[in-house]
Amino acid sequence: MKLEFHPDAEMELVEAAAYYEARVAGLGQRFGREVDRTTAMLLEHPGIGAEIEPGLMRFALDRFPYTLIYSVVGDVLYVLAVAHQSRRPGYWRART
Repeated sequence: MKLEFHPDAEMELVEAAAYYEARVAGLGQRFGREVDRTTAMLLEHPGIGAEIEPGLMRFALDRFPYTLIYSVVGDVLYVLAVAHQSRRPGYWRART
């Protein structure tokens, strides 16, 4: 299985990491590693997320208040959003 990010989700990841890094040196890197760890786990077990609607899943990061919104199409795990849990709920729905 391979991993792909929606371009806006990739931008969300970069912006969140930059935000954390600006606050505390190294925290942005830890955020990136947490996303990497979570996506690796999802690649191995794509069904562990909670189903939002048919074909669309969510999985919360452990150490940061972010949720990955993703779908699995064929052999691709497609991340639609790296969504902050307290901001603009459902904003990413237009990406589906």
